[in-house]
Amino acid sequence: MPEGHTLHRMARLQRRRFVGHALQVSSPQGRFATDAELVDGRVLESVEAHGKHLFQTFGPDLVVHVHLGLWGRFPNRRLPADPPRGQVRMRIVGPTHYADLRGPSACELLTEVEVKAILARLGPDPLRRDADPDEAWARISRSRAPLATLLMDQSVIAGVGNVFRAETLFRCGLPPLLPGRDLGRDDWERLWADLRAMMRDGERRGRIETVTEATLGAGDQPDSACASAVYAYRRTGRPCLVCGTPIARESHRARNLFWCPTCQGERPGKH
Repeated sequence: MPEGHTLHRMARLQRRRFVGHALQVSSPQGRFATDAELVDGRVLESVEAHGKHLFQTFGPDLVVHVHLGLWGRFPNRRLPADPPRGQVRMRIVGPTHYADLRGPSACELLTEVEVKAILARLGPDPLRRDADPDEAWARISRSRAPLATLLMDQSVIAGVGNVFRAETLFRCGLPPLLPGRDLGRDDWERLWADLRAMMRDGERRGRIETVTEATLGAGDQPDSACASAVYAYRRTGRPCLVCGTPIARESHRARNLFWCPTCQGERPGKH
């Protein structure tokens, strides 16, 4: 599933290429056809991302909400547009670029009230300027749930997926199964700052690269997973890049969890 940096990069590119222009909006697949007619020919006023959600505003109570889900894609390409191929849920065409949305879990026209209802269910997004980390801390510091669960809970922190979860826990030296209420405030501030830095870098690059030269140690050289140079994600059994211990994996709430048993050993509680 695309993580939050992907949506923010998508929003940035769409703002640059489509905002301020009257767009042609259609649904070659047909599943979004009725709503597409309502915004076709209208000026796109803004594009915003919050977590894994994208919101395209065409006017009052005319907001297209997109969630890519597991398989969704929404690439932008230069004109002229190729004929639609496959199941294109929505096509938008601007003066210089077009974008085809395929395979989303959500593509719907919402009112502003409905948008606010979605946002109310989401936690702070580390990539947004209006994010309040204290909001997430308030929930984490009271929870018995492990960090591995809390970081993937979009109502706690919006935009974090499996890759960022594995990598920030490794980089901060935190055990994945540490209960949220046992996380110290200093560790939380370090965790939030690390998430912001990694996700900003991912948004800028268009890919996730978390390994730094300063942290390489006894293990082998970084390899690519999801077009990324990473410490733990999908490196089961490979030597930790810092200490050489084999990276561990187990299933956690139907998702794979990756960590280094040495670098992420048990830590003391709050301090």
